[in-house]
Amino acid sequence: MILAWFGVAAGVAMLYFGAEWLVRGGAGLARRAGLSPLAVGLTVVSLATSAPELGVSLQAALDDKDAVAVGNVLGSNVANIGLILGLAALMKPIAVATRVVKIDLPLLVLVSGWLTWVLWNGVVTRLEGALLVAGLVAYVTTTIVLARRESAKANAEADAELPPPAGSAWIEAGLMVAGLALLAVGSWALVEGAVIIARAAGLSDAVIGLTVVAFGTSLPELAATAVAAAHGEGDMAVGNVVGSNMFNALGIIGTTACVAPLSVPGDGPEGEGLHADLLVMLAAAIVLLPLLRTGYRVNRWEGLLLIAAYGGYVSWLFVR
Repeated sequence: MILAWFGVAAGVAMLYFGAEWLVRGGAGLARRAGLSPLAVGLTVVSLATSAPELGVSLQAALDDKDAVAVGNVLGSNVANIGLILGLAALMKPIAVATRVVKIDLPLLVLVSGWLTWVLWNGVVTRLEGALLVAGLVAYVTTTIVLARRESAKANAEADAELPPPAGSAWIEAGLMVAGLALLAVGSWALVEGAVIIARAAGLSDAVIGLTVVAFGTSLPELAATAVAAAHGEGDMAVGNVVGSNMFNALGIIGTTACVAPLSVPGDGPEGEGLHADLLVMLAAAIVLLPLLRTGYRVNRWEGLLLIAAYGGYVSWLFVR
């Protein structure tokens, strides 16, 4: 059991540093390729912070632990909104750009509804996975096109939030390779340790995926959002949460299903509460609509409510 806890801790650490190196290397290479800083921030950085979720879900699916693979995505999306955005708002009230509220957030609600419909029967086929990935490609393409229309001032602000250049292109490529390697090893260690702990405690794979694994893989989003909020970049903080949830729902479930079709029972010890968890994920996205439209900001008391709601959800997971 001690080795299992060590595996979880080591896995979380490797996921964090792996994502950090992947962000630095990927952002540097993308900027060298001519992408605007804002486009890099909305695509490469969001994708990189979601890389731990992808690694864990893929590893879990290949190990026939589909409940962990799906629970990781659902739990991460709920944690991103309830815990991470809530903590960021507690640090400093977050002002949000109108574009995030009018375009990205409604898209997230639609995507969350689509994922709920796809997963409702507990099965994601390769065809459904491919359609989800196609949706991600369309979202990234649209985001890049819109980002290129942003003003020079917006690009300069985004540039200040991106990781500093790592040096030469070779160094940046090396960081990406090292980051991917850490993500692969960290994903394996986290999944193996978490499942051992879950079963020893009498918890289902679904619950451990929704809690321990989801929180561990959300650490990069937590770090990025906290830094952005502390620097007064509210749109960057909210954009990171919304963008990461889009990547999770479309890219991670989609890619995982393309590699290994997913099957999670809607009830029973392995998939107990799947429908409820899907509805909680969808509700979390819907709640953000009125929350952000009122003054285009998230105040401290609203952040506290988000954290309390997330705490209530996690408590319910352990007793249901």
